[in-house]
Amino acid sequence: MSLPLIDSHCHLDFPDFAGKVDDVVKRAQDAGVGLMLTISTKVSEFDKIRALAERFDNVYCSVGIHPHEAASEPEIDTERLIELAKHPKVVGIGETGLDYFYEHSPREEQKKSFRAHIAAARQTGLPLIVHTRDADDDMTQILSEEMEKGAYPGLLHCFSSSDALARCALDLNLYLSFSGIVTFKNAEGLRDTVRHVPMDRILVETDAPFLAPIPNRGKTNEPGFVVHTAAKVAELKNVTKDELAQTTSENFLRLFSRVPRQAVEAQ
Repeated sequence: MSLPLIDSHCHLDFPDFAGKVDDVVKRAQDAGVGLMLTISTKVSEFDKIRALAERFDNVYCSVGIHPHEAASEPEIDTERLIELAKHPKVVGIGETGLDYFYEHSPREEQKKSFRAHIAAARQTGLPLIVHTRDADDDMTQILSEEMEKGAYPGLLHCFSSSDALARCALDLNLYLSFSGIVTFKNAEGLRDTVRHVPMDRILVETDAPFLAPIPNRGKTNEPGFVVHTAAKVAELKNVTKDELAQTTSENFLRLFSRVPRQAVEAQ
């Protein structure tokens, strides 16, 4: 049975979707998106994210603290992340990582939080969902150091960083997820990265409500728009749209192994 597309990273709990989630999920299904992963950015709001995942058969969630929130959120240790991740609808740890572009949290607090999340991914076997921006050197160092302590699964989401970081991630057996940025006019460097990443390491996402792809630039992004990102990635990889959907969804199920295959096939 062929698999539908999966939006591997969206934020259905964000205010942009207040009172609209049912319609957004329905539009995604109508567009051929079989499953959505809604991502935690604040553990203090995890109950709301978990409730969304419980409400829809084709929505799963993660648990974690975005690097922007590393200083403002109550400090959380690995054990607490592991405890929250026991819920069957929680399939990933994060998003977590480093963001030196905005630096809404001090770098040392970001690093401490990041390492706690990596430890939770290692101990649970759930994939680490990594946000990285303008932090390639520290990101490379931490990912590599932590992998030496023991393997953990994961992906770099909304990838738009350097080829060097892409190579580091691939060498560590991590995946890369591509968003609507690949459709932007000024993203030729990123498109070149996509051309060289092995097909068995690629996922697609929206990062909704952000980064709506062409032809929806300027609109609130939503999971159904992942079809446009997938179409561009298929073009870059010289495969059909159906082949791209099948491969990226197989990749998702291999990485996010807690998601039952039938949850995607049933859509």
